[in-house]
Amino acid sequence: MTRGGYVWWYVDAVSEDGRQGLTVIAFIGSVFSPYYAWDAARDPFAHCAVNVVLYGERGNRFAMTERNAGSLARDATSFSLGPSSLEWDGSVLTIRLDERSSPVPRAVRGTVRVRPRALTAQPFTLDTHGLHRWWPMAPDCEVEAAFTAPALSWRGSGYHDTNDGDGALEDAFTDWTWCRAPLKRGSAILYDVRRTDGSGQNLTLRFDADGTRREMRPPLAAGLPPTGLWRMPRTTRSDDGCAQVIRTFEDTPFYARSLLASTLDGEAVQPVHESLSLRRFRNPLVRLMLPFRMPRRIG
Repeated sequence: MTRGGYVWWYVDAVSEDGRQGLTVIAFIGSVFSPYYAWDAARDPFAHCAVNVVLYGERGNRFAMTERNAGSLARDATSFSLGPSSLEWDGSVLTIRLDERSSPVPRAVRGTVRVRPRALTAQPFTLDTHGLHRWWPMAPDCEVEAAFTAPALSWRGSGYHDTNDGDGALEDAFTDWTWCRAPLKRGSAILYDVRRTDGSGQNLTLRFDADGTRREMRPPLAAGLPPTGLWRMPRTTRSDDGCAQVIRTFEDTPFYARSLLASTLDGEAVQPVHESLSLRRFRNPLVRLMLPFRMPRRIG
């Protein structure tokens, strides 16, 4: 992995009743880490993290502790960092989590099992130089979540992808929006990036249940209200140019995650949506706030 580079593995899921959700991201080269941004050596293995966020009706639980290479072990099918791990057996991705939230220290402990219905064949390049890559490898998954802290268990639908790159995100992009939506047969993904050179890329993808990509008409731009606390801008696309926010899962100075209601490829859907502002992430005040939610542990 190059100096300043990164790779992450991402999972999100929503329960069948829509009342619970989660996100898990395992990082080597933690791209949103202030410690990585401040590190002149830019060694990605010195800045690893497992980020887990639980979304529930009684509030969220967020954990993201950064660790160095001494806490990392990995091979072709497994990743472990401190007390948490991810393991792929060819059909199921098993995620075992044992983290603590911050700034209020509460345990986040449980197991998530992700069963992709199919795997896709093609990664996509997000920048003009081919330095940043994204692979939506399992856009349609069955997910089981069982946690002892907090005590909850549910089943639902999920999504799994991976990103990797050879430099800092904020050097290549100013912002992006992304969303994924389960369809009656398969799934739809929209990924719109804006680059620092002024260019952009709008990906409109549809995958059948067997992972085969097929054509989908690019939807129309649809405005969304900014988030309530940090006024993060949000936009998306839909068939008719209309979309609504059902719930805001995360509202941070440079990032927002939401559950929407819209129409894609002729179907009423509820996409999981994210907005990222790397211009905001560059702000020194924003980076100074992040250690309160992202502590660093060495060893």
